[in-house]
Amino acid sequence: MRPSRTIPLIVAAVLVLPAAGWQLVKQSEALLREGQERAQAGATQALARALAATSPLVPPLGTALYVHELQGPLVLDGARDDWSDYPGSRSGDTRVQVALAEDGVRLYALIEVTDATRVRADAGQPMAAPGDAVDLALVDPAGTRRALVLGNAAPGTLQVSGDAELAPRVRGEWQETAQGYRIELALPLPAPGTTLALAALDRRGDAVAPARLGFGARDEAVVLLAKDTRYDAALAQLVPEGSRIRLVSSEGWVLGRAGQLNIGESASPGEESTRWRSLMYWLLLAPRAENAAAYAPELTHLDAPVVWQALSGVTASSVRTSARQSAVIVAAAVPYQVNGIVRGALLLEQPSRALLLLANRAVFNVIAASLLAVMLATGVLLGYAGILSFRIRRLRDAAERALSPDGRLDPHLPDLGARGDLGDLSRSFARLLSEVGAYTEYLRSLGSKLSHELNTPLAIVRSSLDILEGEPMPDEARVYAQRARDGAERLSSILRSLSEANRVERAIASAEAEEFDLAELVRGTGESYRELAQPRRFEVSVPSGPVPFRGAPDLIAQALDKMVDNARSFTPLDGWISIVLSRAADGVRLSVANSGPLLPARMQDQLFDSLVSVREKATPGETPHLGLGLYIVRLVAALHQGSASAANLEDQSGVAFDLKLAGMA
Repeated sequence: MRPSRTIPLIVAAVLVLPAAGWQLVKQSEALLREGQERAQAGATQALARALAATSPLVPPLGTALYVHELQGPLVLDGARDDWSDYPGSRSGDTRVQVALAEDGVRLYALIEVTDATRVRADAGQPMAAPGDAVDLALVDPAGTRRALVLGNAAPGTLQVSGDAELAPRVRGEWQETAQGYRIELALPLPAPGTTLALAALDRRGDAVAPARLGFGARDEAVVLLAKDTRYDAALAQLVPEGSRIRLVSSEGWVLGRAGQLNIGESASPGEESTRWRSLMYWLLLAPRAENAAAYAPELTHLDAPVVWQALSGVTASSVRTSARQSAVIVAAAVPYQVNGIVRGALLLEQPSRALLLLANRAVFNVIAASLLAVMLATGVLLGYAGILSFRIRRLRDAAERALSPDGRLDPHLPDLGARGDLGDLSRSFARLLSEVGAYTEYLRSLGSKLSHELNTPLAIVRSSLDILEGEPMPDEARVYAQRARDGAERLSSILRSLSEANRVERAIASAEAEEFDLAELVRGTGESYRELAQPRRFEVSVPSGPVPFRGAPDLIAQALDKMVDNARSFTPLDGWISIVLSRAADGVRLSVANSGPLLPARMQDQLFDSLVSVREKATPGETPHLGLGLYIVRLVAALHQGSASAANLEDQSGVAFDLKLAGMA
């Protein structure tokens, strides 16, 4: 299989593995949580049956009013500021709300009535027309009923009438509100087992009977619920260690509680280091969390969803986090039945570190496996990328070396037999280089072929012109004959240049190396050009000592001739030419610079190719320039394991041609 097809499969496998593992962990965690909830619900049902069988206490049915334990003194001013911690009950018609509290001596009540049609009158005024009022009755366990009427014509001290013994002992305040009125009162604490009937009388006219709003009719009363230690004692005998159990009434009021969660409700410094593990679970796996405040241990009324579901007769359970997130809390609520009748709900809460531990372990196993897979895949991909990069660089270097300094092409590239995309690319490059090399070789031999093939026709033309000139002809015809003679001579010059280039190539190929002083060669050859370069300034700079060199001195002198001739052709009469020989780290450097026109940027890399020239076209009668001189210079440089280059001078005053020579092997 090709790597280009394998790599996407590896990447896909690396991405699929974490996703599949994640789904497995989520399903496993859901099954664990469901099993934990079922076990908790079963244990709670067993405790509910045991409590119903052993406890003589029976929660009341229907509406009941809860009496809170007072945590601080109350100011009887008709305001509800002091009652924020004591939730009350709302009547079925929602127009009457009552909150009760006691301090062991007195019973306190906050009564809020919604009444948009106020008819104001003081209670107990026989001469006044009846107005809106509140009927309040206490019925003791013996059945004795004490009724009171509460009503004010204006805000202020509460006006009370009714039972002659109880009415004078009632204290309170009446306040008007935007929706109706509010009563805050205190009366002696009734005996245990006393029930209460409370109704707001809404009068709308003398001919219409007042509407009775509230709890209980005139002859009915509701139970007063209060903290009873007997419930706590019964629950304490059943609660498992480290758990918390609460019994609630049919309206959600807490009748009794026992036990304590051993993980606490706040974080401890010793567990801070493991919180991030649990945080991973709650962020990634846990279902939508319940409001933990709905299960606070100090609440007297529970509004948790599982409690209301249990009060409706259906067992319910949930899982939530603790403040420390070091464990989960499993809560289960079951209906509390007495003689087959649901009279409340039993709520059991228990911490479970096993669920969190197993889930965290699974999460981290998946993360570790995913990281390992990603690291392995990354290593494979990086290794493959490194090998591929190395092979590409090797192919690039081979392609750059395919063109030798003498202009020949080597189509042998690496990975020609390799399979895959890189092998295909290498073979494509090799085919291209072979075709280019064949064409280049054809162009290289074109000069010698033309020279050989044109010599005979040219000789025929010349002999014909010689014969024609010996014959009498008009003067006008002699002009044309002379032009034909000039053209033949120019063509002969071109063929001689091509032949010379071919001879030089053969001479270079067969040259033998010898040891000589390159400084002396450059100095002597350079001085011979001085007279030829006049009136241009001519300078030769060589090292003061000898420069031993191994090579072909005749060829180097010929290359220097070509460069100086090229420089003289472009240097103006008032310009300068310089020859500089210097030592280099890997051999020597021979440079010929001259003032004059600059080289076109696109031609700097092509000047040393065959048949390339930047000279102007030849004028009539002048031998055309074929661009073979610098080509010969490059061949000489290649023979001496060097290179030839041309560039404009930094000050843009001219050009410089450099030969870097390392010597013949």
